[in-house]
Amino acid sequence: MKEQQATYKKKLPVMEHFYTIQGEGEHTGVAAYFIRLGGCDVGCVWCDVKDSWDADAHPHFTVEEIVDFVDAKEQAKTVVITGGEPAMHNLSALTSLLREKDYAVHIETSGAYNLHGHFDWITVSPKKFKAPLQSVLKQAHELKVVVYNKSDFTWAEEHAEHINKNCKLLLQPEWSKREKVSPLIVDYVRAHPQWKISLQTHKYLGVD
Repeated sequence: MKEQQATYKKKLPVMEHFYTIQGEGEHTGVAAYFIRLGGCDVGCVWCDVKDSWDADAHPHFTVEEIVDFVDAKEQAKTVVITGGEPAMHNLSALTSLLREKDYAVHIETSGAYNLHGHFDWITVSPKKFKAPLQSVLKQAHELKVVVYNKSDFTWAEEHAEHINKNCKLLLQPEWSKREKVSPLIVDYVRAHPQWKISLQTHKYLGVD
C-alpha cells in the first residue's frame, strides 16, 4: 500500500485536459475526457500539438489531482490519455485509479514505447520518425495510420502484418493534405475493404 501511495504521488506533466467529443477512429462521436500529457521525442513534422513535446514546459500533477479533474465533469464516462507521446510515462497508477472509478480508459500512442498501465482501448498510430514496437502493435485494438502521401498505403500494410486478428484497421488523411489524399484513401478502401476511413471530424465540426 505504501508503494502504491508513493506511485500516486509521482507527478505527470499535463499540457491540457478537457471534456469534448472523440473526433477520430473507431470511437468517433463519443463524449470523452481528454488528458494530454507533455513529452514526446517522435518528432512528426506535421504534428498539430508540437507544444506538447517538452514535458518540462507544462505543470505537473499527481495521479489523484488528474483524476479529480475528470471527476469534476460528472458526465464523463470515457477518458482518453494522449499526448505528446503518453507511453513515455508509466501510467499504471493513473489508469488503475481511473478504472477503480469505472471510467473506460483509452490511450492514443505511436507505439514507440512499451505500455505501462491498464487500458480498455489502445489506439496505435505509428509514425515513420520512430518505429513502433511489434509488442505494442500486437496489443492494439485499433491501428490508425495517417496518410500523408501515396507511399503510406504500403507502409500501413507493413504494420498491419503485426497486429492481432481483432484489431481495427483505419486510414486517416493528414489534415493539411486531406484534399489530395482523401480520394486516394476512398479508392484504397474500396479495393481493400478490411480497412476503414477515419476522419478528424472534430476539425470539421470546429470542436476542440
